[in-house]
Amino acid sequence: MNKRALKHLLKDRRALIAPETHGLTRPTGPGRRAPGLSQHQVDQLVNRAFGTYHRLESGTYPNAPVDLLRDIACLFAFNEQEWVSLCRYARGEDPPSPLYDTSGDAVPAAWEDAVACVTHPAYVTDASWNLLACNEPFHRLFVSGYAPENTMRWMLIDGRDQLTDWASAWAPLVMPQLQAALAQRPDDKVLRQIEKDLLDDPLARSLYELGGASIHPDGDERPIRHAVDGPGWVTMCVAQPLAAPGSRFMILIFRPGPRRSNPRPPMLQAR
Repeated sequence: MNKRALKHLLKDRRALIAPETHGLTRPTGPGRRAPGLSQHQVDQLVNRAFGTYHRLESGTYPNAPVDLLRDIACLFAFNEQEWVSLCRYARGEDPPSPLYDTSGDAVPAAWEDAVACVTHPAYVTDASWNLLACNEPFHRLFVSGYAPENTMRWMLIDGRDQLTDWASAWAPLVMPQLQAALAQRPDDKVLRQIEKDLLDDPLARSLYELGGASIHPDGDERPIRHAVDGPGWVTMCVAQPLAAPGSRFMILIFRPGPRRSNPRPPMLQAR
């Protein structure tokens, strides 16, 4: 627990909320001149016993329950980055899930410019793997000359002919990503439809039901047939826009020809 950071985060955001916006009156008695909600009013609004919020803000509530933190974060209109900070300060860990169901549906528009500046194929998808932005080198990868609307569907269903050794080099590594995403977003209609279509395919169903532990492609190399440059390999560099949990920024470094002898370069570390 980081008591000082926790107190500053909560006290500053509490001060921004006028009691009147929640049908409450501003306390006028002696001894309180602070703006915003009182600590007791926070207890009222999140339906907790008197003194609960005071314990949290003062740092005397070790390992506060996630549901309490979530209720307070929603009341204070935290964004996803503030939600992560709250859980780290109060519990010493990242939150188990995003704060809002809609998180991951949109990323800041600046990412479109960022993608356009990359010389390798690059793109940004939302938490459902819907394509939000991509550059021209990414379009050139595909036989149609146009990037697919959903990259998860393309990797698992529509793009198999272009993905070399799909059943061994792609499916066992991509399918666990779909399963992990659905564990966190069980009501995602886009991902559920992809799963349904996979299960309707006997070959894909058998691979999908095997499961797997690989859910992060960062640094992976996989074989692919580039629509223009022919057979080769892509190295996947993956990042996540912090404002949109579940979204991803991908750079695909394509190398034509056979796989290099050292497919896993050493990790970068500060000297």
